[in-house]
Amino acid sequence: MLFLSAFAALHDPDSRTYNDRTRAEGKKRNAALICLARRRCDVLYAMLKTKQPYRIPDPVAPRASARTRS
Repeated sequence: MLFLSAFAALHDPDSRTYNDRTRAEGKKRNAALICLARRRCDVLYAMLKTKQPYRIPDPVAPRASARTRS
């Protein structure tokens, strides 16, 4: 189910970017989709843990992960 969800999520620009990045790292197509499925699972877990709804990231604001990689 998560694999099919990841495949459908490729229409989302953020998911497509993540998938393209994992493909550029040398992963095969299915392996990259499994990585995306895992990432989506992590987001769902965080939503359940914090009881927060999903919010589309603000395109202007820098992401938290980008700030910690400096």
